[in-house]
Amino acid sequence: MQSGSADLHKRKAGVAALSILSNATLVVLKLLVGLLIGSVSVLSEAIHSAVDLVASVIAFLSVRTSAKPADVRHPFGHGKYENLSGAIEALLIFLAAIWIIFEAVHKLIAPQPLEKAGIGVIVMSVSAITNWLISRRLFRIGRETDSIALQADAWHLRTDVYTSLGVMAGLGIIWSGYWVVPTWNLNWVDPVAALCVAILILKAAWDLTAESVKDLLDARLPDEEEAWIINYIRELRPLVQGVHDLRTRKGGAMRFVEFHLIVPESMTVAEAHAISDKIEEAITARYPATHVTTHIEPCRQPCPETCLPGCFLTEEERKGV
Repeated sequence: MQSGSADLHKRKAGVAALSILSNATLVVLKLLVGLLIGSVSVLSEAIHSAVDLVASVIAFLSVRTSAKPADVRHPFGHGKYENLSGAIEALLIFLAAIWIIFEAVHKLIAPQPLEKAGIGVIVMSVSAITNWLISRRLFRIGRETDSIALQADAWHLRTDVYTSLGVMAGLGIIWSGYWVVPTWNLNWVDPVAALCVAILILKAAWDLTAESVKDLLDARLPDEEEAWIINYIRELRPLVQGVHDLRTRKGGAMRFVEFHLIVPESMTVAEAHAISDKIEEAITARYPATHVTTHIEPCRQPCPETCLPGCFLTEEERKGV
């Protein structure tokens, strides 16, 4: 492994380990406070952070595994371990949301008074600030390295920020109510806040599932990426006279691009190979960690049906070939 790649994977593993440490701390803190004050919303946040902790461990392991080079059994590398990690994390979020909804509905049916709600407000504030800082770092390194596992972990924590703020607001209303309107029963605010937490979690889980599963199913690259590749190749005409059968996919941070390149029939193998190398260098410069496979074909008349959609020649030029 090259030193630059090794440093990249070291950064990914380092920030994943930091996420594990912060989540473990928050789980213990929220669980203790939730049990102390009897708040289902704080306990739901403890479960949410526990799911984040599991997700962080999965992300850490997937980042380490995806760094392994291609081998005989995995000739395309281990990048899809990151996509698998994202899918598992999404499933964990769904399960956590279902548990929170169950507990919140139970609390709505049989509401219980909260004690020391102010402590819950303080803990939720600490949680929101901590997760904002960690998720910001995860997002930055995840986008720099195109790591779906780190970005999934970042979305876990960013969702936790918003839910923590929601729980904090609910506890704050109850706490203020004790002093401003002591005759009002505001304990229902706590389970309602927990339900809002669950809804936000479900939304995050759905988005994460869609993002991670599409690469597991070998979905093509985004339209703008494929368009850039085609437009770059088109700029090489008349040395390149067309392109067809473009196929793209992604596994983890690794992109795979393959296409048939149409060149003049008189072009030598060495010239065609040089053009192929130039295209590969341009694509990898634009999209690092891309494996490009090119099939060279001579331009012949009459044009085969497969060539016409991607032909770069005008009608007059085709007649002169």
